Amino acid sequence: MSAAELDQVMRLLVRQIVHWQQPRWSAIATTGNVSRADLVHRLVQEIANLAADAEGEPRRVVPRLDNDLALPDQLRVVTADLLAADAGAEALARAAAEVTATRNAL
Repeated sequence: MSAAELDQVMRLLVRQIVHWQQPRWSAIATTGNVSRADLVHRLVQEIANLAADAEGEPRRVVPRLDNDLALPDQLRVVTADLLAADAGAEALARAAAEVTATRNAL
């Protein structure tokens, strides 16, 4: 998995969700019993964890902001962090798999 491939998968997800308003974020995801916002925030946290691991830094909790409309921006930021960390192919592949699974669950 390359950085460019992860970037492409991430862009597809962001394009899918960036225009959503609060009712769509609050709706239950197609898999599981969580809201779409909770599912995307879980993805944000997972990618942040991969970035921290790649940087050799401790993992930190990504804050859940009051406004779910910020989730696409949080996703962009943590993905940029992962790509800047020069993560290995395994971490990039795991991130891409998480993104794809999240897209399918939304």
